[in-house]
Amino acid sequence: MSVPLPEPVVVVASPDDAPAMVEVVHAAFGARPAVDPPSTAGAETVGTIAEALRRGGGVYASVDGRPAGAILVGSTAEGVATFARVSVHPDFQRHGIASAMVAAAEDLAALQGHHRVDLFAREEFGELITFWSHRGFRVARLAPHGVVLSKRLPHAVVLRTGEDTHALGRRLAELVRPGDLVVLSGELGAGKTTLTQGLGEGLGVTGPVISPTFVLSRVHATPGGRPTLVHVDAYRLRGPGELDDLDLDLSAPTSVTVVEWGRGLVEHAWDDRLEVDLLHDPEGGRIALVRPVGDRWTAADLSELGRTAPADEEALRA
Repeated sequence: MSVPLPEPVVVVASPDDAPAMVEVVHAAFGARPAVDPPSTAGAETVGTIAEALRRGGGVYASVDGRPAGAILVGSTAEGVATFARVSVHPDFQRHGIASAMVAAAEDLAALQGHHRVDLFAREEFGELITFWSHRGFRVARLAPHGVVLSKRLPHAVVLRTGEDTHALGRRLAELVRPGDLVVLSGELGAGKTTLTQGLGEGLGVTGPVISPTFVLSRVHATPGGRPTLVHVDAYRLRGPGELDDLDLDLSAPTSVTVVEWGRGLVEHAWDDRLEVDLLHDPEGGRIALVRPVGDRWTAADLSELGRTAPADEEALRA
C-alpha cells in the first residue's frame, strides 16, 4: 500500500529557486522518450533559468522540501503569455502537482496583465496534449513538430475598497442570466458576501442580502422578470452530496446561483460556471481573478468587469 505524499507547496518562483528548478527540468525531460529534433531542455542552467524568471516569472513546486515541479512564464506579444519547461520530477508524477502548478501559473500570468496563454506541445506526446485539453487548452495552430495550444486567462480586477467589490457585483449583474452559476472563493472577510450584495442590487433584489452561513441557502426574489438570486454558503458542507441535498437543480434554471466556498463541491453539477477568487493585494484591498469555465462563459465578454490588474506577483503568496 502506497503512502500518500504530503501536499505540494506551489509558489511564485524567484531566481533563488533556479537551482531546484533546473534539477526538476533535467530529471523530467531526461525521463521522456527521445525525439527528433531533441529537446533543448537539457541545456538549461541555473543561469538561464534565473534569467527567465527575472524576465517573466514562473512557479515552483516542492514536496516535503524536495524539488517537484517547475513552469516558466514568459510572453511573445502584448497580452499573450507563454508556458515553457513545464516539468514534474519523475518521483512525484501523477500526484496532481502539474494541475496545481498550471492553475498557479495561469493566475500569475493574469496578474501580469496577460489575457491569453500559449504553449507548444510535441506531436509525439499525445498524452500531454490530452492533459492540456482537459484543462481548457485548445489547438490554436500547427507548428513544426507539434502544435501551439492556447487558453483564455482569468480577468484580474483591482478592488481597492469594499465599494469596488460591491461595484464588481453590480457589473456582473449585467452579464448573468437564468441558469448561471457563480462560485466565490477567498479567505474569511475577503468580500464574497459584499460582491453578492452588489450582484443582488444589480438584479433588483427586494430585501437585504446577508450571508446564509447558518441557513446554508437563501432565495431572494427580484421584480420585473429578472432571475431569482439563490445565495449559498458551502463553508459548513462536507462534500458534494450535502450540496445536492439543497436541491439547487430545481431552482437553477430560473435563477442565478451564487455559492460561497463552492470550489470542489459544484464542479460535478455545473459544466459552465464563473469562478471568482478574491485575493489579498499587498498594496491594499483585493484583486479578483474572474475565471470563465465552459462554453457559456468562455464566449462571454468580461472586459467590462474591470480593468486588468498590473503585475502583482505577491498576491499569489498571500
